[in-house]
Amino acid sequence: MSEGQGYEAMVAPLVDRLYATAIRLSRCEADAEDLVQETFLKAYRAYESFQAGTNLKAWLYRILTNTYINIYRAKKRRPDESNLEDVEDLYLYRRLGGLEAVAAGRSAEEEVLDRITDTDVKAAIDSLPEQFRLAVVLSDIEGFSYKEIAEIMDVPLGTVMSRLHRGRRAMQRALLELELRKAAVGGGPEEGSFS
Repeated sequence: MSEGQGYEAMVAPLVDRLYATAIRLSRCEADAEDLVQETFLKAYRAYESFQAGTNLKAWLYRILTNTYINIYRAKKRRPDESNLEDVEDLYLYRRLGGLEAVAAGRSAEEEVLDRITDTDVKAAIDSLPEQFRLAVVLSDIEGFSYKEIAEIMDVPLGTVMSRLHRGRRAMQRALLELELRKAAVGGGPEEGSFS
C-alpha cells in the first residue's frame, strides 16, 4: 500500500463528520465542500508530521478549524464583537414552567424538549457568534473533550470553558425567544405559560 493509500484509508471514515461540521461552521454547502477539500489537502501535505498513535480525528479537526478561521475570519478587518446579556442559571427552565411543570408530573426538561425541534436547535446554533458556535459544535455535537477543543482551537482550556458556557447560555436565550415568537403567532404553547 502506498503512502497516499494509507492516508486515504485513515481519513476516509472521517469525511462525513468533517463535512457535517464544515456545514455547521460555514452555513453553506459549497463553502463547506471547499473547506473540507482544503482541510484534506493540508492534512495530506502535513501527513508526515502526524504522529502515529495520536488522535487523528482531533488532528484533522484542528486543521479544519484553523482553515476555517484563516479563510472566513481573516476576510474581516475586525473580529466579530458580541455583547451577550448575562443570563441567570436555569433561565430557560424557569421561563418554561419550572417548579409548576414538575409538580404536574412532568419535568421542565420534558416540557422544553416536547416543544423544541431539530430545526429550532440548528437555528439557535447558527445564531451564535462564531467563537461560541465553534466551541458548542465541537463539544456538544462532535463530542470532543474540553482539552481536545483547546488543542483544536489553539486556545487555553479556560477560554474553551468560557466560550461553551456563554454559547450554551446564548442558545438558551435564542430557543426561548423562538418559543415566545411561536406562542405569539399561535404555533406554540399558550402565551401565559411562559410567565
